[in-house]
Amino acid sequence: MKIEKSIIINKNSRLVFDYLKMTRNQDNFSVWNMTDPNMKKSYEGIDGKVGFKYSWDSILKNVGAGEQEIAAIDDGKSIDYTIRFSRPMQNTGKTRFRITSLGIDNTSVAWTFDSPSRFPMSLFSPIFKRMLGKDIETGLHNLKIILEK
Repeated sequence: MKIEKSIIINKNSRLVFDYLKMTRNQDNFSVWNMTDPNMKKSYEGIDGKVGFKYSWDSILKNVGAGEQEIAAIDDGKSIDYTIRFSRPMQNTGKTRFRITSLGIDNTSVAWTFDSPSRFPMSLFSPIFKRMLGKDIETGLHNLKIILEK
């Protein structure tokens, strides 16, 4: 299952990249991070560097538990993550922010989520894609509002 959504942000690409590479900033725009204000969070490593891990644990089923690790950074261009879900189901996925300068103060941000989908869950892929796609679009819209202030 692969989902990609993008948005244009009226800010310099360096500013956008530097904000996105700090994983903790996802608390400000990601729908999933904001769903449960009482979820337990822990961090390991240096935020904004390869190897940084953010772990979460929520009693809410639609949030669950897992960890996200910065897998690769291409300075100014992209940040890749590995996401390991432990609850409500075990799975490993990948997500990426791709940042593209469109001019001095215009930047395209593409957010990709890629995860294997095994039978019988694969039968629900169209529903999951629609739901996750909407959450990604909302997160990108939140990001745009924050960065354009």
